[in-house]
Amino acid sequence: MTTSGHPQHAPAATSVDHRTAVAAETARFVAAVKDADLATAVPSCPGWTLADLVRHTGSVHRWFSVLLRARIQEPPRTRDVDLQLPDQEDGYVDWLAESATVAADAFAATDPDLPMWAWGADQHARFWARRMLFETLLHRADAEVALGLRPAIDRPVAVDGIDEFLVNLPFATFFAPKVADLRGSDTTIRFRTTDGDDAWVVRLRPDGFGLDPAHPTAAPTDATVQGTAADLLLLVYGRLPYQADAFAHEGDEHLLTHWFANSAF
Repeated sequence: MTTSGHPQHAPAATSVDHRTAVAAETARFVAAVKDADLATAVPSCPGWTLADLVRHTGSVHRWFSVLLRARIQEPPRTRDVDLQLPDQEDGYVDWLAESATVAADAFAATDPDLPMWAWGADQHARFWARRMLFETLLHRADAEVALGLRPAIDRPVAVDGIDEFLVNLPFATFFAPKVADLRGSDTTIRFRTTDGDDAWVVRLRPDGFGLDPAHPTAAPTDATVQGTAADLLLLVYGRLPYQADAFAHEGDEHLLTHWFANSAF
């Protein structure tokens, strides 16, 4: 066990370089909003504008970079960080681009295998790079949808993102309290990609839930949702409903409704 009480966890085998991908996703985000009206509402983040979205994402980069440089070994006691946020919103997009540079400098100074406190399952510095990647990617997608664009998500990144989300979700109750309601009588949901052979089985137990890596590939589950990796990533994050045409689903409808009502953050 670690100091946080979480089990040690190595991320699933992946070809994704999270550190490089943060820079690539930030560049996509910057390109999307560079000439946009930052007062544009973001439907997938109710109450937010593009300015809020940019400010949040750059703040995540800078906050996580502070944690990496400090090599934290316990939950931080303060979130006070000098964000160097411009006074005027017309400087926000350049500031977001600079935030990725701040993150890259922190990555370069930190061994990804360094033991560190993290709120999720993987108690190493690499947790923060992986988490930063998917914060950036999802909010880049939020921005594009707000601007009437269809987000393109690289398949290997999407597969890694689904795994990252499902592995860490059981630890997210402190900022996503509905997760605590994900309980069941040993019921299972399978998420399966239609553009590959990737699958994840989540088991809901009376005392909680989590991925069931030992579940046989062909074994039946109580419910199944299938779609492309990119669409499944948007699904698990609550950006698409499971009833959308992009997905095929079968099995216990109540179980699926329960899962999606309590799992997104």
